[in-house]
Amino acid sequence: MESNLKYDKHLFICTNQRVNSERPSCGEARGMELVQAFKKEIKDRGLNVNMRAQKTGCLDICEQGPSVVVYPEGVFYGNVQLSDVTEIVEEHLVNGRPVARLRLKFERPA
Repeated sequence: MESNLKYDKHLFICTNQRVNSERPSCGEARGMELVQAFKKEIKDRGLNVNMRAQKTGCLDICEQGPSVVVYPEGVFYGNVQLSDVTEIVEEHLVNGRPVARLRLKFERPA
């Protein structure tokens, strides 16, 4: 079956940096370090043909950052640390099981 997706999984890691703001920013809390760690883990496992990790601007969940979102599922992760990268890649990207302890769930207004 043909797919319209270029990648099986696509990770967006927030690297937004705010200047003179009371809100936290993921970029100041290791955003680029996380991008590099995800890219390295994906490449080292030979997954970089079907999966991609890249930096993005604000995901607007700053208070729960550093944040990552995985598509096509639209799974958001919060408070992601460098020590979580291998687990997210192994459990979610490879085995298809989102990491429950990091997963953010949002209530939609009625």
